[in-house]
Amino acid sequence: MPVYQSSAFAFGSAEALAEAMAGPEGDCAYSRRGNPTVRTLERQVAELEGGRAALAAASGMGAISAVLLALLRPGDHVVAQRCLYGGTHAQLADLAERFGVEVERVEGGDVAAVRAALRPGRTRLLLLETIANPTCEVPDLPVLLAAARAAGAVSVVDNSLASPMLCRPIEHGADVVVHSTTKYLGGHSDVLGGAAVFADEELYATVWGRAVELGAAADPFAAWLTLRGIQTLPLRMRQHCANAELTAGRLAAHPRVRGVFWPGLPGHPSGAVAARVLDGGGGMLAFEPAGGRDAGREFVERVRVARLALSIGGVETLVTHPASTSHRELDDAELAAAGISAGLVRMAVGIEHPEDLWKDIEQALEGF
Repeated sequence: MPVYQSSAFAFGSAEALAEAMAGPEGDCAYSRRGNPTVRTLERQVAELEGGRAALAAASGMGAISAVLLALLRPGDHVVAQRCLYGGTHAQLADLAERFGVEVERVEGGDVAAVRAALRPGRTRLLLLETIANPTCEVPDLPVLLAAARAAGAVSVVDNSLASPMLCRPIEHGADVVVHSTTKYLGGHSDVLGGAAVFADEELYATVWGRAVELGAAADPFAAWLTLRGIQTLPLRMRQHCANAELTAGRLAAHPRVRGVFWPGLPGHPSGAVAARVLDGGGGMLAFEPAGGRDAGREFVERVRVARLALSIGGVETLVTHPASTSHRELDDAELAAAGISAGLVRMAVGIEHPEDLWKDIEQALEGF
């Protein structure tokens, strides 16, 4: 697919241009409304997820913001998984403060709590993550999405950390699937992007209109880089999962590690659900080195093969300390409520040789 690095497109008649401006399916007229390279990415992501249509955005937060702002009205009730990406938490908090949206946070792994929180005819939206960031909690999507549908709520699932290779939430009943395509779809830490995939074309049209107004459009070259990344997605995901499995197992046996979170690890609270919902444990794990907050911060500064950097899903291993970065908006009580300890380290396991990575982890743990 070539890069259509054009902001506008010429037409032979005023009538043809007017028809192009009529909606999301018209010819491309202006790249904020549609671009050939971007539309190719949208079709590919929709096909991977089993959706009817998709829109690409400039970032994952652009995609989730477009969905939330298009679907929510003042006073609406939202049920949200307690452990969500920090940016999503911040967006929900802003909607609650400025527009009176009532946000009820529940444990995604507690089916009874989610069912109890849903208010038939009143709850507008259920928001979940396939694999929660950073605790790796996996909600029971088939059960929870069916409950949302029965309550008349729109269900939105962030599938960034699983990718369509490990889970396709629309197959389990989701109405909308969102992605930070920066993560596994792009896969090389060189592109920023997002996407929202829709099971229903009418819902897509509603959100598309708001996304155009917000100016959240994807750049054509960013879309092209993401298309390039998708070509190797199955190969990369297999290696991410294999490396994460080996690393999680060794961390769990390490004397200087208090706890490890990875969905495929025996004893993980979501292990049984993950075995049903996911086609692999994923490439992200989290662990708590002995020593609390200071130990977590020290570890991420000691690694050499892994890098201290934000994001997930690139070919290199990245580590962060969530309490001081992605979840810095939360105080200690809110961190604890979300299941995140002050010393927790998030590790996005790359595709390096696993022994090189493990030697690096071992030397960083020395002294705790």
